[in-house]
Amino acid sequence: MAKIGIIGGSGYTGGELIRLLLNHSDVTIDFVYSTTRAGKKISSAHSDLIGATDLTFTGEVNTQVDVVFLCLGHGNSSNFLKEHKFSEETVIIDLSNDFRLQADATFQGRTYVYGLPELNKEAIKKTDALANPGCFATAIQLGLLPLAKAGVLQEDIHVNAVTGSTGAGVKPGDTTHFSWRNNNVSWYKPFTHQHLGEIGESLNSFGNPTGKIYFLPNRGNFTRGILATTYTKFNGSAEEAKSLFTDFYQEAKFTQVVDEPIHLKQVVNTNNCHIHLHKHDDILLVTSAIDNLLKGASGQAVQNMNLMLGFKESKGLKLKAGVF
Repeated sequence: MAKIGIIGGSGYTGGELIRLLLNHSDVTIDFVYSTTRAGKKISSAHSDLIGATDLTFTGEVNTQVDVVFLCLGHGNSSNFLKEHKFSEETVIIDLSNDFRLQADATFQGRTYVYGLPELNKEAIKKTDALANPGCFATAIQLGLLPLAKAGVLQEDIHVNAVTGSTGAGVKPGDTTHFSWRNNNVSWYKPFTHQHLGEIGESLNSFGNPTGKIYFLPNRGNFTRGILATTYTKFNGSAEEAKSLFTDFYQEAKFTQVVDEPIHLKQVVNTNNCHIHLHKHDDILLVTSAIDNLLKGASGQAVQNMNLMLGFKESKGLKLKAGVF
């Protein structure tokens, strides 16, 4: 049984991670660290775990665990690791954006592998330090990687994506509280979202030229999920496009190319990504859908842990969506 530590367990991603690991037969949670809730029951922050665990949050860190997950705000993981020196045998999985870009990937003698299994599975299996991708970045990359590999992504790329309110984190804010978010939709960070950097590096990793990405993120009036619609010029046929995607994802455990138009309820509460292709004249429309807290965060982190520890990739992640 691998011993797991979780840093920052009171937020949405921490709560989802605890839920998944409690139901993973090959691991045990050693501690869940929180500076604000030390001594309180985990279920005091995550009421969905009432009856599932008697664990309490702690203010102490065991630096000898087999795996530590960092569920901290962006910019905080590197500071935490400076203050807490983990064993060289401890596998580190960071869910922030501190180590996602190549320029930031080497830290304290470790080189963090970018943790998108559909792109870097073999490297993930060999590393002891992993940078888990962002939620928007995951949905968008999975919709574009086959085209980038084929070298047919040279024209401008337009992305419009909407995310649920949990993507903003557990702390209430002006654009996250119920009265503002309910029955409302708005855009934010137009064309400048922080995930563009990691998306660009992944697309360029094949060595082929790629067009400029114009990304417009939107806040949705629902809690979970991301639906991303991406379109660009594509000179091939619809059948050729589908062949590129099915070939690229033929061994992917959680990414499926779907014939019928997709919707969010198909993937919410799962670690799946569904992708649909639509050709109109010389334009290819790619729609991708994920759960931002699972495939976009904690589920993908567990998927990566499974690969790093030699477990079955889908261990603890056989989850069912609720479409009604």
